[in-house]
Amino acid sequence: MLLNASLIGAAAVTLATSYAFGDVFGASHSLNRGPLDAKLFYASFTLMVMAAAGIVLIPGAPLGLITTSVQALAGVLLPSATVFLLLLCNDREVLGPWVNAPWLNAVAALIVGALVELSLILMASTMFPTVNVTHLFIELTIVLIVTLAAAGIYALYASRRAPAREGIDAVAEIPKDKRHTWTMPPLALLERPVWSPGRKVGMLLLRGYLLVAVLLLIVKTVQLGH
Repeated sequence: MLLNASLIGAAAVTLATSYAFGDVFGASHSLNRGPLDAKLFYASFTLMVMAAAGIVLIPGAPLGLITTSVQALAGVLLPSATVFLLLLCNDREVLGPWVNAPWLNAVAALIVGALVELSLILMASTMFPTVNVTHLFIELTIVLIVTLAAAGIYALYASRRAPAREGIDAVAEIPKDKRHTWTMPPLALLERPVWSPGRKVGMLLLRGYLLVAVLLLIVKTVQLGH
């Protein structure tokens, strides 16, 4: 069972990363293409598998600590990945008439806030074992409620004052009986998203949180390793 899980995990993570590299660098990336047609895709996939195998084969490597650290890193990165997924689900140029409804955004914001809160608790309890988790949970929950309420009020205010964008409103007016035939335009034709000041501040805060969390995780891993 562990062997099957490790093989599936290794294939899923490395392939997803290789696909991401192909998207970022504009290179061919697909298992339907041969190695000569998608050199970057297969090269990145092979290098990541070899690097993982090399770490496992290091004599005396603390595999348990490495596994625990990777799981903690996944917990730290999960909220940020969910935030970008939420932004994608609200991009009308990408999803057209299938973007999130306001009530669905509210539910998603609550879920993302809970993930961030749990990630902060994990980071704090890992770095400071003597911290009172119950008190920390209560305090962060209060902060989360106030933040979500303020964000909701700001979003409602911004939506009423936002100017109409040509093309985007046309997408929103697609009749329901024709929505199933809607397709996303080619990537080359998509416009760069325009971020509001509030979204820019939120992204800066998210980047700062990720930077601090990852650095603290590295420090803790090194301490445990010694």
